[in-house]
Amino acid sequence: MEALPDDQLVILARKGDVDAFTELARRHQEKIFRTVLWMTKNQQDADDLCQEAFLNAFKHLKNFKQRSSFATWIYRIAVNLTLNFLKRKMREKKRSVIPVEDCFQKESGSTHPISPENISLRKELRQRLNQAIDSLPDPYKMSFFLVVFQGMAHGQAAEVLGCSENTISWRMYKARKMLQSKLLPYLGGNE
Repeated sequence: MEALPDDQLVILARKGDVDAFTELARRHQEKIFRTVLWMTKNQQDADDLCQEAFLNAFKHLKNFKQRSSFATWIYRIAVNLTLNFLKRKMREKKRSVIPVEDCFQKESGSTHPISPENISLRKELRQRLNQAIDSLPDPYKMSFFLVVFQGMAHGQAAEVLGCSENTISWRMYKARKMLQSKLLPYLGGNE
């Protein structure tokens, strides 16, 4: 199963091959989880929403027309479920903050010691960056996340978010401008 491409696995899964769908889920679950975790800032909610996204995909696999890749389709399901969840949850309580870097694998660090001052400066910069990204309007934040942190091309992000590639390009431009204006004072630039 591991050697088969996603589109072949979809065909097998449509015919009732549970192992084929399990392989699709295995391939995409980590990226979907990180995306949902980044959106929800809560590990339990992310676990639940990922499980719901894959259950919905399994239930509706026969309706999947394969006009896009399975990856794009499952991203769209997960993003839509999460956006709906967040709309409901925002009325209930304020979300806790998880730093952006906690949603991604950590790279092995340098063996050179870092001064306490540099550690403090890095921590402050991360906090300000997290706050700046979190303050972006949702459409810009999601576009920025998919392109920058998930490495999607503008076209793929557009498919996931259900808009045009030009819209993603515009959102990326605006998101960068907003982040630049929020971080410029901290980085020693003029306002």
